[in-house]
Amino acid sequence: MGCMTERSSTPTLTADTHAVAHRFVDLDGMQIFYREAGPRDAPVLLLPHGYPCSSFQYRRLMPALSDRWRLVAPDYPGFGLSDTPPAEAFGFDAYAGFLDAFCRKLGLDRYALYLHDYGSQIGLRLAIRHPERVAAVIIQNGDIYEDTLGPKYRAIQAFWRDPSASNRAVLEKAVNEEGFRAEFVGEVPEAQAAQIPPDLWKLHWPLMNTPQRRELARQLMEGLKQNLEWFPRYQAFLREHQPPALIVWGPNDGYMPEASARAYLRDLPKAELVLTDGGHWLLETHLEQVVPVIRRFLSAAHSR
Repeated sequence: MGCMTERSSTPTLTADTHAVAHRFVDLDGMQIFYREAGPRDAPVLLLPHGYPCSSFQYRRLMPALSDRWRLVAPDYPGFGLSDTPPAEAFGFDAYAGFLDAFCRKLGLDRYALYLHDYGSQIGLRLAIRHPERVAAVIIQNGDIYEDTLGPKYRAIQAFWRDPSASNRAVLEKAVNEEGFRAEFVGEVPEAQAAQIPPDLWKLHWPLMNTPQRRELARQLMEGLKQNLEWFPRYQAFLREHQPPALIVWGPNDGYMPEASARAYLRDLPKAELVLTDGGHWLLETHLEQVVPVIRRFLSAAHSR
């Protein structure tokens, strides 16, 4: 019987085409961290983050869309892995200016905006500056209607009415690891809370636990009062420009209940509204349900 020679081959494994790249860019002397995924020539989805988080909140969404879109998610100065600015120099308008400068640096002149938490207000300030850049908006648990603010605003509203040391102390007390944990799992059912990784507060709190960053976070909470004066401007932008809009919402949210989602239909009557049984952090608990909705919406918006 003849001998059989077994041929062997060594396969070559190529890099994951959907992988998220992690980069730094120098912006006015600050090192800014950002995540990026997808082809450079694809339509852009800009992902400003919320509080108390960073671009980390988009780590699962980005590879799920990177086959057809370019996704860009920066860490704001003073958050995540970006450098920290002087606290007195940064508020909502300064963060919109940062986003503007960041987009110029990366050559992003047309994009869909993902509007979540603080990112909804910062992103809309950017949109007001450059309405011609906005191809579409995805609105997910971001509030711009004062009459629908949820019960978790009570402590902040008490400070607005009486900026005393005792009311300020309540805000300062929330800027700690347990306060961060409450932001992520405070309102959702136990089964959904189990899907939200403790990394979100266990990793973010050490990054935020410096005197400068704690002060920055507290000042942003205080600055929400002045930000209310911008609410009519945000609404007017949406009403006047009517960008293609998807509203996808988790109503189990002490800051932004279902009424906050429905309020957008006052100014965006043609928007698609999708309600879930989740809360503020849908990309942790409802990613598989949300991604097909976003893909369909972005495809339709891009074809217009």
